[in-house]
Amino acid sequence: MISTTQQKASPLLVIIAFAIVYIVWGSTYFFIQMAIQGIPAMLMGAIRYTIAGLLMLGWCALKGDKIWVKRDVLNSAVSGLLLLAIGNGIVIWVEQALPSAMVAIMISANPIWFVVLDKRHWKENLTSTATVVGLIIGFAGVILLFGEQVVKALGGTHDDARIWGVGLLVLGPIAWSAGSLYSKYKGSSSPARVTTAWQMLIAGIAFLPASALHNEFANFDIAQVPAKAWMAVLYLIFFGSIAAFTAYVWLLQVRPATQVSTHSYVNPVIAVLLGGMFAQEHISLLQIGGLVIILVSVLLINLAKYRKDANEKKRVEAMSESTEGLMCKAV
Repeated sequence: MISTTQQKASPLLVIIAFAIVYIVWGSTYFFIQMAIQGIPAMLMGAIRYTIAGLLMLGWCALKGDKIWVKRDVLNSAVSGLLLLAIGNGIVIWVEQALPSAMVAIMISANPIWFVVLDKRHWKENLTSTATVVGLIIGFAGVILLFGEQVVKALGGTHDDARIWGVGLLVLGPIAWSAGSLYSKYKGSSSPARVTTAWQMLIAGIAFLPASALHNEFANFDIAQVPAKAWMAVLYLIFFGSIAAFTAYVWLLQVRPATQVSTHSYVNPVIAVLLGGMFAQEHISLLQIGGLVIILVSVLLINLAKYRKDANEKKRVEAMSESTEGLMCKAV
């Protein structure tokens, strides 16, 4: 959570943060599916986010941060529930019934919902041809990237779980975008790491009643959980949650929300590349075409922002030179 004014940040740190979000979150679809093969879905979410939140709060305490600021904790609760309990909770739940490719396609709608819900920047975003065209091209690129898998999935037998899954995936990106914008525009006196810690902890607690409602505790035997499921959970805790989510919350503070949302287009790209390198998954020419289109869309979305930054820099420099000139004349 951040103040309404966009903060300045080192370009190198911004690049590193984007790289973490792009690469790590691109791999989480695979690890979520691995984890829920041994641990019930909602219980896995509770374990993941509760542990991650507690670890982050402990680290913040060691850093000397003020942990309890009532207003900040309440704001963290709202954004954490929208982002993680609802947005990411839907992803975890539907991966029990839907192929990860289809999940990735639906989640790629995030940038579109950012533009729709970001009322403060409607004029800027909706009047920018590069941003609008980039959003449309990016979504088309993701569909092309996973086109073959979607055709296969839709060609199969439709059961209730699939239908409910697709319906939930329409709501997931809306909740994620709303939570991100709430986090961005609600002022906070706490560092980003404290905000992240509370968001994860509160979301983790919210997963517990959801797990109980689905009777997951009665059917769970910790002794029967395979080692690879625990390894996947550890990866999701330390990389998917602590590293990547912290980087994401920080990026919302220092970069435009529309630009940060491009991770939804790049994550599927990373998923395909990792699948090809580590799981010997076949990458077709159609998928390569999708990768290229997505990268072009990210360039277009960022182009308007880069131009604006450049023009603002020139304007400031011109004003500075003009002021110096007037001061010299006065002397």
